[in-house]
Amino acid sequence: MWSDYFLFLLKTITFVLALILIISVMVRASKSGGDSASQGKLVVTKINRAVEQIRLRMQHEVFSKKEFKKVQKSNKDKHKREAKTEVQLPNVFTLRFKGDIQASQVSSLRQEVSAILTIAQPGDEVVISLESPGGAVSGYGLASSQLLRLKDAGLKLTACVDQVAASGGYMMACVADKILAAPFSIVGSIGVLSQVPNLHRFLKRFDVDVDVLTAGKHKAPMTLLGENTDEGKRKHVEDLNAIHKRFKELVGLHRQQLNIDDVSEGDFWLAQDAQELKLVDEIQTSDAYLLELCEKANVYRVQWVPHKSLEERLKKATNAMYASFENMISKRWLP
Repeated sequence: MWSDYFLFLLKTITFVLALILIISVMVRASKSGGDSASQGKLVVTKINRAVEQIRLRMQHEVFSKKEFKKVQKSNKDKHKREAKTEVQLPNVFTLRFKGDIQASQVSSLRQEVSAILTIAQPGDEVVISLESPGGAVSGYGLASSQLLRLKDAGLKLTACVDQVAASGGYMMACVADKILAAPFSIVGSIGVLSQVPNLHRFLKRFDVDVDVLTAGKHKAPMTLLGENTDEGKRKHVEDLNAIHKRFKELVGLHRQQLNIDDVSEGDFWLAQDAQELKLVDEIQTSDAYLLELCEKANVYRVQWVPHKSLEERLKKATNAMYASFENMISKRWLP
């Protein structure tokens, strides 16, 4: 009886807490719904400070107490000297872009680029760590244009590829002044792909007709349900070739040191082979490059964090509540 009572009490408490949490989330969402500035937040982190904290932690664990005190004193003296000389170190801003098929992170990239442009001076450097196998040409074209905003403002742009920057990913990387790539990263794939499944013959088997009505000879040359003609296929290939041509022109404009005809047939290469073809400039990881910069510049990580939607927040809150409840039951009340 007592066991049943406690279970009922826990369920009731859980339900009330969940209801309160849901109401509070809805109230917060309603207050911020019409304010575009509240749809996300800008997070700026000084990487130099994080690196120094890691170094001090390692020294504290590895060095003897006497050695560690010497290091602390040396660091204090160094900071005092730097404060007296008032040497102004250059600024470096670093971004991360992990692309999906739609390049959906471009919305955050736009905010990050705009934030940097409010404070950066000509000659400052922006380092973007790229990871993307490519995707929609419109999304990656916009992402590439956002990076060009930095160059147009007189900033130096460096792209780092630790894993993959292919197709749309390379469309972004190629506009940089310098491309660094880890030894076994993949770059290239300067080509255009389109896959259009067609169910016309399958539907015909069951005597199902689909009428595709268009106004304009070249409107929807390829469809999912209608019959795709040879003329429509030729038109679709023409459109792909037009996009491919613009892609090649973009790469050729910003990577004049390479022979575009040798690298624009959709092939991809490991970084060391790509370096020989002038697709990348140096073999180096982003971690190594940023650590080098920390020794001679103030390095800031800039990140735009979008607010989660109401649905995402409710789902997370509900899952957390159920997990907490199940954990409590399994540990305290069940044998």
